[in-house]
Amino acid sequence: MRSDNAKAGVERAPNRSLLYALGLTREEMDRPLIGIVNSYNEVVPGHMNLDKITEAVRAGVLMAGGTPLVFPAIAVCDGIAMGHVGMKYSLVTRELIADSTEAMAMAHQFDGLVMIPNCDKNVPGLLMAAGRINIPTIFCSGGPMMAGRMDDGSRTCLSHMFEAVGAYKAGTLDDAGLAEYEESACPTCGSCSGMYTANSMNCLTEALGMGLAGNGTLPGIYSARLRLAKKAGMQIMELVKKDIRPLDIMTEAAFHNAETVDMALGCSTNSMLHLPAIAHECGIALSLDTANEISAKTPNLCHLAPAGPVYMEDLHRAGGVHAVMKELTKKNLLDTSLMTCTGKTVEENLEGIRNLDPTVIRPVEDPFSPFGGIAVLKGTLAPLGCVVKQSAVDPAMMVHQGPARVFNNEEDAIEAIYDRKICSGDVIVIRYEGPKGGPGMREMLNPTSAIAGMGLDKEVALITDGRFSGATRGASIGHVCPEAAQGGPIALVCEGDIISIDIPACKIDLMVDDKTLEERRSRWICPEPALKTGYIARYAKLVTDASKGAVLE
Repeated sequence: MRSDNAKAGVERAPNRSLLYALGLTREEMDRPLIGIVNSYNEVVPGHMNLDKITEAVRAGVLMAGGTPLVFPAIAVCDGIAMGHVGMKYSLVTRELIADSTEAMAMAHQFDGLVMIPNCDKNVPGLLMAAGRINIPTIFCSGGPMMAGRMDDGSRTCLSHMFEAVGAYKAGTLDDAGLAEYEESACPTCGSCSGMYTANSMNCLTEALGMGLAGNGTLPGIYSARLRLAKKAGMQIMELVKKDIRPLDIMTEAAFHNAETVDMALGCSTNSMLHLPAIAHECGIALSLDTANEISAKTPNLCHLAPAGPVYMEDLHRAGGVHAVMKELTKKNLLDTSLMTCTGKTVEENLEGIRNLDPTVIRPVEDPFSPFGGIAVLKGTLAPLGCVVKQSAVDPAMMVHQGPARVFNNEEDAIEAIYDRKICSGDVIVIRYEGPKGGPGMREMLNPTSAIAGMGLDKEVALITDGRFSGATRGASIGHVCPEAAQGGPIALVCEGDIISIDIPACKIDLMVDDKTLEERRSRWICPEPALKTGYIARYAKLVTDASKGAVLE
């Protein structure tokens, strides 16, 4: 056993004395030691139930003959961090999570790992760690939140809550209406109820083969989630026995499967940051260019909030991620020969799976659209690419040309939106919010929700070198590369410049001649970053651009 490095032989008697100090018996020491990475905390609604998930995983490990040892991982709630300096500290935690998990796993020589994440950066951070450490590993997430209910019986969610603020500012919602959204949008524990980043990444964990069926969609409040956790605890012992490791599962073909499922589900644009970063830890270069190739042949089968009125609980009832994958196999869009954490292939896992609700998961022959939910755009404004969730864009905004309204930070843009200084046809540009420039690449849910809440989402586009929440909808284009702090063309945009957006053609261009741009570049000076000390300053020095997944080098 790998753990023998820390517990076997005369030389390890001091080590064993410390294991005895934990209350372990000799019998427990003789069994495989299973690290359980538990991201429980009392700050994040998606993580407040993970203590119960952890106990269920522990029970599963014990039932299967292992010795479970729990240690923590941090997690940030993006919703609570939104709209202030805290959002600069969201994406950067992904690397902290991966690094600290690596340190714990290597220092204590576990034989296997069960990872219990739930929210936005916690899931990719632990997947990155799994690829880096490469010992038998399985994921068991905390599950999604249930949709909220308004007084009139309609369902609601966090994206509606953010948009309600815009409606309030526009005078179309009163104090009582705003309070009703506050008290209704997030009714239970779990990751927020739409196809936002947390649920996107938990679903893609299934598609990668690292989580059991239901991991991404089974609601956090269901007792079946506890049963799933026990199964994960038992299954890690099988993975240890058979020595099936993350790099046996997370192959290049598995990442292409995940991108295909991403396109079918209509996942968050943040997946275009996280999948390349996870692949990087597995020694795989996952180019943004493959996203459009996969999107071109992958039909979009689901319109979950914010793209439509369907929620994670509906997707689970319809058969979940595996039902979506089953539909995709009808057109041979997945490699079903790949190994998964079940110890079986994708094909074996999909035996007997059915689409139980074609209104939630459209049949592959009758999709919402013949192309995937995400598009990567390139052009003179973004030579290295930028990303849009095209499944959540109104048809009227798929092709758009308008004057730039330029802001050097999120706060100034929000103020202009709320002050009604943005007009129909405008293209809002928010820059110096990228991985280096932010630093930290903030999510722009506040401005996009303000636009939607004020009824401008079918008339106004927003472009940024920052990123978007999965709750964002409309012509919201993020991850512009190179970012402004690197001297990318977005740094040279001036008020009133015409920007051309053609999502079907995957094009985005700044309609300014080269001579003018060179003159502007000769005068360009990069502004000082807002934060210059601590971890985030070190992060800014090491982070790559979004096209590479914003990994540290």
